[in-house]
Amino acid sequence: MMKRILYLLGLILIAFHATAQDGIFLEAEAFLDPGGWVVDPQFVQQMSSPYLMAHGIGNLVTNASTTFDLEKAGSYNVWARTKNWVPGNWDPPGRFKVEINGTDLAHTLGVTPGWGWELAGEIELKPGSIEMQLVDLTGFNGRCDAIYLSTSDKEPPRAGEALAKFRKEMLQEPASPEVTKEYDLVITGGGIAGCAAAIAAAEQGLNVALIHDRPVLGGNASSEIRVHTLGIYGHYSRILKMIDTEHYPNGSPEAIYDQEKRDNNVKKYDRIDLHLNWRAYDAVAVDSTIQYVDARHTYSGARKRFTAPLFLDATGDGWIGYWAGAEYTYGRESVYQYGEEWEKWGELWSPEEPDNFVMGSSILWLTEVADRPQIFPAVPWAKEVARDHAATAGEWYWEFSRNDLHQIHDGEEIRDHMLRAIFGSFSNAKADTANLNYRLQWVSYLLGKRESRRLVGDHIFTLNDVVDDVMFLDSVVAETREIDVHFQQNLQDESKPDFLSKALFYKTDRYHIPYRSLYSRNIKNLFMAGRCFSCSHVGLGGPRVMRTTGQMGAAAGLAAVICNRHAINPREVYQKHMNEYWDLIVIQKGLKQ
Repeated sequence: MMKRILYLLGLILIAFHATAQDGIFLEAEAFLDPGGWVVDPQFVQQMSSPYLMAHGIGNLVTNASTTFDLEKAGSYNVWARTKNWVPGNWDPPGRFKVEINGTDLAHTLGVTPGWGWELAGEIELKPGSIEMQLVDLTGFNGRCDAIYLSTSDKEPPRAGEALAKFRKEMLQEPASPEVTKEYDLVITGGGIAGCAAAIAAAEQGLNVALIHDRPVLGGNASSEIRVHTLGIYGHYSRILKMIDTEHYPNGSPEAIYDQEKRDNNVKKYDRIDLHLNWRAYDAVAVDSTIQYVDARHTYSGARKRFTAPLFLDATGDGWIGYWAGAEYTYGRESVYQYGEEWEKWGELWSPEEPDNFVMGSSILWLTEVADRPQIFPAVPWAKEVARDHAATAGEWYWEFSRNDLHQIHDGEEIRDHMLRAIFGSFSNAKADTANLNYRLQWVSYLLGKRESRRLVGDHIFTLNDVVDDVMFLDSVVAETREIDVHFQQNLQDESKPDFLSKALFYKTDRYHIPYRSLYSRNIKNLFMAGRCFSCSHVGLGGPRVMRTTGQMGAAAGLAAVICNRHAINPREVYQKHMNEYWDLIVIQKGLKQ
């Protein structure tokens, strides 16, 4: 904890709180000691800020605390930006209180549907150092975005542009980041694809920035989400073995060992400038060429600008391409667009009309058996989702997608739906006397996503490329794993819960992905690797697994080396330098770690 405090104090760009004539504004994620609360940055693009969350899986978490200096004595109204994340005829599950200088404020928070300001109470304060704490009351995901103290009784703006403007004014945020860093290649997203790209490029002499919004690398393979890596290594075995996982059960705590391996192997490269806990929030292109990516530290709010001749989008959601104006697709295409229909499959693979269904997001969870009965709180707000489903563990098929919910824009609702499914199903299982000794050991609060935006390249990879066994001249990625497309069980059987999925398979010996699917069709200096690569919905079914996405990352990182040598864009590697590119792929195989 002391390391984090010292680090935060060393970040001088933006203080964790701001003082203006009419009040004091504190970002909750920048509290000096989060206690048992966790920083959640997943939904920044929807609400303009990370927030603190009391993710106690049914047990109260220790208080989050901070201090700030007060210059003016007075009677202060204390507002907290929060929400009741499960409105209904029950006590809200995310309740908490604010404590100042050891005094509990009057009102319980987390009781109003939708993000907005709730009045915690009024308190008389004297000038000097003020201590504030967030006190969890339930153990079930209370959340706080910010605290505002004001001598006025006027409520701050609730949402939208008005809130964003208010936040910037209170934090006295400059129009653009005050620090600019220059690199040969800027990679956003530290999953397996981003890590592989960074290693491949750095080994060949490029100075690389790797921007990642979590404290550890790996994305879905990280110890925070715990999905094991699948797929083959292709041409990049040496690199991928530095960052992949063993085939432990999904959700296993063994993920920590591969986490240590991965983090250490990336950090050992002097040419990789690793920016953990930095989340990109903008990318600007001029004349179809990205000029820079801006990122913000998820705790302190400090900002940096990253410039380079080349950029790689490994965010999974295609954020860099999206901000820069890259062409992209989302959802299931019509069967007539690519002809991805086989009689035995039916419309679940490719519908008659395009729609917004995609493969869903999962949250893994784990239980353990104690030596005595364990109490789990009543969760009526969760059983509404779980219904009569009972379970003591989760797996890959715990997944949620719906045509009217967008995996990016509605991410928080999707995550919260999965938490309710988990808590409700576990509560149902506890009603069986055989499960009295079970307790929740771990539940992730981070979404493990399968599909969202897919950026468009010079080639769109489809199921036809697999079925026809196409061997491209630029086949830089190979895979043998079957095409595996998920859909929700309740689409076939309405009696099934909506948070469980099924899989459709097409088995194949081997298929190939061309380099032309790894760079943008209309943004000249943008690569993409991972599940946002250029493909159709069904085409994503196989290559979305992480060793395959790691191959994409390594291939893109090596292509960036060719671009750097000749001062060219990614498309010109395919047009003019494929022989040199293939030579580099062969050369990297023989390098020693």
